[in-house]
Amino acid sequence: MSTDRRSRLVALRRELHRHPEPAWTEFWTTSRIVEELRSVGVDELYVGRDALGEERLSVPDETELAEWADRAREAGADPELLESMAGGWTGCVAVIEQGDGPVVGLRVDIDGLPREESTDDDHHPAREGFRSETGAMHACGHDAHATIGIGVIEAIKESDFSGTLKVFFQPAEEVIGGGKPMSESGHLDDVAYLFALHVGLGFSTGEVVAGIGDMLAVTQFYTEFSGYPGHAGARPEEGRNAVQAMATAVQNLYGIPRHSKGASRVNAGRVGGGTATNIIPEEAFVHGEVRGETTEIRDYTFERAEKVFEGAAISHDCEVDIEIEGEAPSAESDEALVDVVHSVSSTHPEVTQPTRRGSLGGSEDATFLMQYVQDNGGLATYVGIGTDHPGGHHTATFDVDEDSLEIGVDVLSEAIESVSHERP
Repeated sequence: MSTDRRSRLVALRRELHRHPEPAWTEFWTTSRIVEELRSVGVDELYVGRDALGEERLSVPDETELAEWADRAREAGADPELLESMAGGWTGCVAVIEQGDGPVVGLRVDIDGLPREESTDDDHHPAREGFRSETGAMHACGHDAHATIGIGVIEAIKESDFSGTLKVFFQPAEEVIGGGKPMSESGHLDDVAYLFALHVGLGFSTGEVVAGIGDMLAVTQFYTEFSGYPGHAGARPEEGRNAVQAMATAVQNLYGIPRHSKGASRVNAGRVGGGTATNIIPEEAFVHGEVRGETTEIRDYTFERAEKVFEGAAISHDCEVDIEIEGEAPSAESDEALVDVVHSVSSTHPEVTQPTRRGSLGGSEDATFLMQYVQDNGGLATYVGIGTDHPGGHHTATFDVDEDSLEIGVDVLSEAIESVSHERP
């Protein structure tokens, strides 16, 4: 890759890094991606509602959406695009048509995380002047993913690729909310081969993992307990204690039996309730998740969790409401596409460690897109592009080694070109 192209990739990644936006508020990000795609010269471009199905999860309220839209407008986002994304309909799909051949998809995610970024002088973005300006942070590398997606489009337009390339710039991965509506958009119906990617994940710069597995199915939930208030000193018997119900549920969640067919996880990540020391608390909540090695095990664990919540509510004479906020199935990378990526990465001069298989150990809603393509008879793989990073994913000091941008563009574009000529 030329020095000029590398400089453009680095500059774009840093620009995206300065303007992170959380799930469903990626107004400026989508606008900037669209601007770049138009300059590259895509054949078709679908934005917002045109890129997504109808069902979305974990969409912020109107006030929060309006605040982020205003911020995007002030940062220079296209007013027409902002209007088309009203209500948080963010993300886009870019299409390149280049002769006869298969339809190949590439999925990249674009959202940031709602956390502050480090201001330490030894934090590269802070030192070099591209630290976040929004109060959110690209603490998981999605700025690099979007950049690689645009770089792949550039590379494919200059290559001997024959077929149609669709690049899915997906919003709301961090809340497990964007994969399902993007998979139901209709744009995946004719995709024969799908590649998804992630940088880092514990893999160093120079390592490329051709097929990541062990992606746990996940369900994220918000549970509210409703009781009745009472004076904690004078009339405690008149209250129905929602915090007691919540505490009972949290204790029992961790007692859900394991499953003989694989690993499961449960976590009450955020809990709370009550108003004062002298009031029997009438409200309490549990914000948590369950995961499973397979979708079946995830479903089993969530069904048991529901029974735990219902039983705790009955025990303390309370009511309970359980809302699913996000979910994603498990998925496996297909061996035929793993072969393609491994073969390409094995001949790349900057790939020092081509690896066939690796483990994620977490969850990702790219699995919705992968499963959709696989259910239609296609193939999919989730590729790990190694990158050295000083802080762990989702931490205030996370950063990417910008050398990995070039590696990601080269490996993925060459793999995409390869499947267009030699059908796996």
